[in-house]
Amino acid sequence: MAAALLGSFCSAMATVLGVIPILFVKRLSELWKDVLVAFTAGIMVSASTFGLMPQALRESGMIALTLGLVTGVLLLDLIESHIPHIDVENKPGLSNLDSKALLVMIALFIHNIPEGLSTGFSYASEQTSLGPMVAIAIGAQNMPEGLILAVFLMNARATRRKALIIAALTGLMEMVSAVIGYFTASYVQNVVGYGLAFAAGAMLFIVYKELIPESHGHGYERPSTYSFIFGLLAMVYITLFFG
Repeated sequence: MAAALLGSFCSAMATVLGVIPILFVKRLSELWKDVLVAFTAGIMVSASTFGLMPQALRESGMIALTLGLVTGVLLLDLIESHIPHIDVENKPGLSNLDSKALLVMIALFIHNIPEGLSTGFSYASEQTSLGPMVAIAIGAQNMPEGLILAVFLMNARATRRKALIIAALTGLMEMVSAVIGYFTASYVQNVVGYGLAFAAGAMLFIVYKELIPESHGHGYERPSTYSFIFGLLAMVYITLFFG
């Protein structure tokens, strides 16, 4: 339980790390944003295909893998369809619309629930290396989310201190859902395999629906492609490190 709390805390607070660049720079170039997003996508694909899916198959079989993965995709699709994606850089007039700032924060709260569940399910698995691996993958995905949130809040004339506090609060929702996922998997028999497959589906949906299109929308497809490969390899090395 202590390991799950620590892992979910580090993963959740990665959102705060995403805010830190805004404290020192006013604007991040499109090239660097695309490269960082693509690197995150590579990490998440690697964690899903080399960690979550094989372990779900070992723990609960092919039917559980299929049902869990499809459920993860459908849930994220449902969330995405009801929480509109807001382009922070290109949307005019955002600085005067506090209601939209609230919408972005609500969206992050909702998105963090399945991510936290994924971390909790992973730490409940018999494979001890799976929890840290998923926490790192989710944390890597949280950093650009924190960056986007910070840019939006700065456009809305929020202070840097307030941006840090709001990012931390959105991360706390992920911790709460991670604890729920951990206890659910620990006390409900055979749910771990479904949970791991759910996590894989959710992560793969995020990669293909959000991260890859985002990293290929500004003319930097080639460096983003290399960054994706490096992210995938980085997670493979992390997997080997945790054994």
